[in-house]
Amino acid sequence: MASDKQKVLDEAVAFIRSCCAELGKTPEEAERRIDEIINSVEETGTYRHTYEELQYGARAAWRNNARCIGRLFWPTLEVFDERALDDEELIAQALMRHIGFATNNGRIRPSITVFAPASHARHVRIWNHQLIRYAGYETEDGIVGDPASVEFTKQCLQLGWEGARTPFDVLPLVVQIDGKQPKWFRIPSELVLEVPLIHPAIERFAGLGLRWYAVPIISDMRLEIGGIQYTAAPFNGWYMETEIGARNLSDVTRYNQLPAIADLMGLDRSTNASLWKDRALVELNAAVLHSFKSRGVSIVDHHTASEQFMRFQRQEADAGREVNGKWSWLIPPMSPTATPIWDYYFTERELSPNYSYQPLPYSAEEKSVDVPSGQSENKENGLTIQGCPFHMSSQRP
Repeated sequence: MASDKQKVLDEAVAFIRSCCAELGKTPEEAERRIDEIINSVEETGTYRHTYEELQYGARAAWRNNARCIGRLFWPTLEVFDERALDDEELIAQALMRHIGFATNNGRIRPSITVFAPASHARHVRIWNHQLIRYAGYETEDGIVGDPASVEFTKQCLQLGWEGARTPFDVLPLVVQIDGKQPKWFRIPSELVLEVPLIHPAIERFAGLGLRWYAVPIISDMRLEIGGIQYTAAPFNGWYMETEIGARNLSDVTRYNQLPAIADLMGLDRSTNASLWKDRALVELNAAVLHSFKSRGVSIVDHHTASEQFMRFQRQEADAGREVNGKWSWLIPPMSPTATPIWDYYFTERELSPNYSYQPLPYSAEEKSVDVPSGQSENKENGLTIQGCPFHMSSQRP
């Protein structure tokens, strides 16, 4: 117990000094706050962040994350403090508010909602990978919907939810407190902004019936701030078009739409040398961008996102900070050599505050976890695969 307290204190002190320095507070103010935290940890084993500390910590965690290309906008993150909620229905209502605020009729706002931190008496988990995501059903004829959602869809069905079994059924929210039986909540359709995909030049493209939701709200990651673990802290940015067009709808392990698009375009699929995959991929991404923009929904193309990231890198250098980066995740999944990130070297480091990965709440690993801490390994069957937090609608190897 003494070592646990000391670990929390060490991380808290480092965080408070960094927080106070960046917010322009005096060294005396920082030391007074540290004294308060020392007293709290000695008495209770933990401490509570002020809203100002919570806001700074959530924003700094976005800035620190090595795998996110969209970090230029980290100071704009809207932080909602819902740490007082201790009821599944109230938590679900807060999640609905987050969806509505973030969606903003298509003008997407980066947001995070933070619930009670993990402790020996409290453990809040949201079972969804994203607050809005499509179901995946196993059938005799193959998977209907999103293959990445099959296991979670099974959990929802076991809890009593019934989907329409179409390719684009929006899954319910599933909330669990203190390891008790989780509860599911249907998301009202009026809250879910979806974009039907059309192509600016290929008229028959709309006949494919493709669509995607507007806001990627990651909800299964852990936010760590100054030694405190927030196991339920859903957050969102906006989409980069390749997440949808070059991964979610095109991966053979997801919706696998490139063959259908190639056939629509009359491309020769009998040989890879025809580059049919590449040509179909470009047109799918063009359709995603055209569809979102024509509906007034925020989205960024991968070239602009790469330029924005380099602006972020220059801003960090001006602030005397080295960018934490994992190159293989920062390069876009389409035409990476045409972006400025390709020729730049980054180093991935463990920084705090940060977002990290935790066992799936319905996995065997989760049952053995008391108070999660640190970052999980990259495993299948029980752990989410690591990726960019604010741009993590698809997974990379």
